[in-house]
Amino acid sequence: MGNDFTEQLKKKMDEYAHLVYRVSKNFPKEELFGTTSQLRRSALSVILNYIEGFARQRKAVKLNFWEISYGSLKESKYLLHFTLVEGYLNKADYLKMLKLSEEIGAMLWQSIQSLK
Repeated sequence: MGNDFTEQLKKKMDEYAHLVYRVSKNFPKEELFGTTSQLRRSALSVILNYIEGFARQRKAVKLNFWEISYGSLKESKYLLHFTLVEGYLNKADYLKMLKLSEEIGAMLWQSIQSLK
């Protein structure tokens, strides 16, 4: 993967994490230790595991971190859907984050496949 690709992916992951934090500020206070916390952790885990994996030298270790990152992305996507259904999230924000998560997912999947 080229440096431009990597930087673009990290930029999208960063945007995703910040967007999740911004919209989840409006979730009900009783969800602070429930869906709010879980969604924030999973969204932040996407970029944190990617960066940690990127810093590793061995392909198998890098692959493991990137697969964890991909799993966290899938977890956060479900939580976005869940919060939409529960009425914590508006449709416009949901669609924006869904589109971004799908772009990240495609790029991350390509990165993972390049290591196999």
